[in-house]
Amino acid sequence: MIKLVLTDMDGTFLNNSGDFNRDLYKEVKKIMTEKGVAFAPVTGKQCERVEELFGDDANDLWILGDSAARIKHNGEFVYESLLSNKLGLEIIRLLEEISLEHTIIACTRNGAVIKDTIPQEEAAIVRMSYAQVRQVSDFNEIVDDFVKITIHDPSFHCFETREKLSPFFESAYIVASDAAWIDIANVNVHKGTTVEHLQRLLNITSEETMVFGDGYNDLELMACGKFSFAVRNAVQELKDAANFITRSNEEDAVLKTIISMLSLQ
Repeated sequence: MIKLVLTDMDGTFLNNSGDFNRDLYKEVKKIMTEKGVAFAPVTGKQCERVEELFGDDANDLWILGDSAARIKHNGEFVYESLLSNKLGLEIIRLLEEISLEHTIIACTRNGAVIKDTIPQEEAAIVRMSYAQVRQVSDFNEIVDDFVKITIHDPSFHCFETREKLSPFFESAYIVASDAAWIDIANVNVHKGTTVEHLQRLLNITSEETMVFGDGYNDLELMACGKFSFAVRNAVQELKDAANFITRSNEEDAVLKTIISMLSLQ
C-alpha cells in the first residue's frame, strides 16, 4: 500500500512553463487525503519558493527543498544539513576561478545570495526557484553556513565544471542535474538520504513509497521507492534506474499516475 508520494519539481511535476494543473491537483490532493497518503516535493528549489507555488496547499506538504538539504512541514524546518561557511567559501572561490560566466547561487538559512553584477536575465532565472534573494558585491560578505550552493550555466558547461570541482568530492555532494545546473550540498546529503530521513520520521518503508523524477540528481531518489517512475522526458540513465516509465511532464504525468496507482488500493 502506498503511503508516501515524492516528486521532483522541474521537468517532472512542473510543466515546461514552471506550473502545474491546479484543478487536477485539487482532485489528487482529495484522494491522497482520503487514503492517508503524504505528499512531498523533492527539489532544488528553495522551500519558500515551493510554498509560493502551492499557495494555501503548502502547509500539508513535506517539502524536501534546497536540493533536499532541508525538510519543511507546516511552516517549520524539521531537518537540515549545512555546509560550513569555510568550506562553502572555498568552493565558491574555485568556482569563480573556473569561470565568471556562470551564475553562482549561494544559499543560507536567510535565503539565496547572488552577485550584484549578474545579468538581469540570469537574476530572473534565479527568482524562478528562490523566493528570498539578495545581492552582494563579494561572496566573502557571507558569514553564515550554507544550505547549498547552486550553479546555473547558460553555456551548458556544468558537466565539465563538476569535474573541475574534484578536490571537494570527498567533503561535499556535487551533482550536475543536467548541462545547465550543478547542486552542491553537505557531504552525503542528496535526495536519497533526505528521503530516507523522512521515511524514518513518518515510519514509512520504501515498499510503501512512490517516487517520480527526470534528471541525474534523481538517481538516488529512484532507489527510495518500490514504485519508482521516470517521466518520459527523463534522461536515459534515470529511465534505466526506474521501475516504471510514465507520461511526460507536459502531460500531467505525476498527477495522473497518482490517480491510477491509488485507485488500486
